[in-house]
Amino acid sequence: MAIVAPSILSADFANLERDMNVIRDAGAPWAHVDIMDGHFVPNITIGIPVVKALRRVSDLTLDVHLMITEPGRYAEAFCKAGADFLTVHLEADTPERILQTLIDIRAMGVKAGISVKPGTPAEALEPYLTFCDMILIMTVEPGFGGQKFMENMMGKLRYLRSRLDVCNPGCLLEVDGGVDASTAPICKAAGANVLVSGSAFFKAADKAEFVTRLSAE
Repeated sequence: MAIVAPSILSADFANLERDMNVIRDAGAPWAHVDIMDGHFVPNITIGIPVVKALRRVSDLTLDVHLMITEPGRYAEAFCKAGADFLTVHLEADTPERILQTLIDIRAMGVKAGISVKPGTPAEALEPYLTFCDMILIMTVEPGFGGQKFMENMMGKLRYLRSRLDVCNPGCLLEVDGGVDASTAPICKAAGANVLVSGSAFFKAADKAEFVTRLSAE
């Protein structure tokens, strides 16, 4: 079964505790938390204090996605704030610093993830495959919610699934962007086992049914 991780980017920021409970009550075990700095991506969202607050009010797995420049500067703070998974972007710093950030995240007892934008080839992730616990493939351009799903990213998923099956079988493969009831099966068929869904989840009339449908084999 796939793990469904509703993105709080589409939640009501005035009622985040309520919406974390909505996620939990719908049967989703994770909440995806998008951190944007207005530099790496053209939008600004939330930061360390909000992650800390979410941790205080929820026992959901916090899947924290850093869309920020030089993520290694803030990795320790996000780990201490309560992230269970902390994902950084390959494009956000030098290869050496990104690798060290993955190592540092794991050393703090947090699962390390790495992500790439749509324009970055899957092959660029090769040096990092054994240093991470999850790979996040963006199926939209990062920075805003509600974008259209890029089906041409499925080749990346298939490539990475085949490589991970050889060198790091326990590594999760996550998809973020335009995931709904119609695109989730495409992602799972290509090898994804974590599905981030924002607007589709929060707009669903029956959120529990939505989670059940996405997570089913």
